Amino acid sequence: MLLNNPYVRTIVLSRVLLNLGIWVRNFAILLYVTDMTGNNPVYVSLISVVEFAPIFLFAFIGGTFADRWRPKRTMVSSDVLSAVSVFLVLIAVHNGSWQALLVLTFFSAVMSQFSQPSAMKLFKQHVPADQLQSVMAMFQSMVAFFTVIGPIAGAFVYQKFGIETSLIATGVLFLGSGLILILLPRDLQKETQSQQQNLKQELIEGLRYVWNNQALRTLGATFAAAGLAAGLIQPLAIFVTIENLGQDKSFLQWLLTVNGAAMLVGGGFVIAFAKIITPQTLLALGLTVSAIGNVGIGWSTSIIFTMLLLVLNGFFYPTIHIGINTLILNHTEGPYIGRVGGTLTPIFMGMMVLGMSLGGLLKDQLSLFTVYTVSSLLFLTGSAMLIPLFKKKTSKAAVLEQ
Repeated sequence: MLLNNPYVRTIVLSRVLLNLGIWVRNFAILLYVTDMTGNNPVYVSLISVVEFAPIFLFAFIGGTFADRWRPKRTMVSSDVLSAVSVFLVLIAVHNGSWQALLVLTFFSAVMSQFSQPSAMKLFKQHVPADQLQSVMAMFQSMVAFFTVIGPIAGAFVYQKFGIETSLIATGVLFLGSGLILILLPRDLQKETQSQQQNLKQELIEGLRYVWNNQALRTLGATFAAAGLAAGLIQPLAIFVTIENLGQDKSFLQWLLTVNGAAMLVGGGFVIAFAKIITPQTLLALGLTVSAIGNVGIGWSTSIIFTMLLLVLNGFFYPTIHIGINTLILNHTEGPYIGRVGGTLTPIFMGMMVLGMSLGGLLKDQLSLFTVYTVSSLLFLTGSAMLIPLFKKKTSKAAVLEQ
């Protein structure tokens, strides 16, 4: 059983607290800022900016340092520093400086760019290769669970107790996550030895490693296509609700809930069948189903049919992230895990932000259905780019049979 592994068990428990803290923080800040600014769209959009900007600015640097530093110490330090920052911001908010909340969100997002690759590194070191996909599926299921539960928990804490109590809860949860990580076994001795290379050399080595690895280059191209596809439709769900389905904007929460619940079930399905499905098959399947589902969602004017398509998309959506993470772990040597993640993640996020910027404009110039169709074509393109990975697997199998 996966949870018998002390690394998996400890990191899972830690991430439960961390994810809950993030959702409480994010929703409390969102609701508080809208209350303080009278729903000012500039400040509301700034919340998203400070959440995503660190991925561009620090993902590669954070991944490089994660490769250098002891993973356990890095993860514990990141969570504790995030907790300390929450309590410092609490003092500022108590004194009337709500803008400090944006600084808090930015700082916590920066810390995650150091912590996340360290967790991946530990999995690479201490989880058997045939269990990696199941572990990724477990973590994706946890993300799906908090996608459903997180907004409810965050909104409840803020509306019931206010911003200061929300921040205290966030700080306690972050601190609890760090304390749990102390239970991890000590880092491997070789991880405690500082490398003699300078940072610039390691950054260049990481980029060269990705470029020279065909599987990682392929994933980079797929990341770009999938990120742009996801970004194009990200801001348009509200228009599906209002224009296609003829419902009030508040109906969107039910569409999101249905989609999130399906994601949770889909993640559980992958855990059950992880050992018999290759990661490239999972990824291609997720991208192809997303393409089919998006065309239908952009076209449908039926509430029932749209919800069925959202269930379909949600069920297979975890296969995209599980397939990607497993492929990265399978095709990356341990010392490069952080830098590879730090190289590929900004590609996806950058194209996603570009798509989010273009989605509304294209919708105004063309139509909702056209934008969803373009998104579908991009998902199919990403799926087609994976063909070399299937050929590589086939050629290996042929060699083994000889």
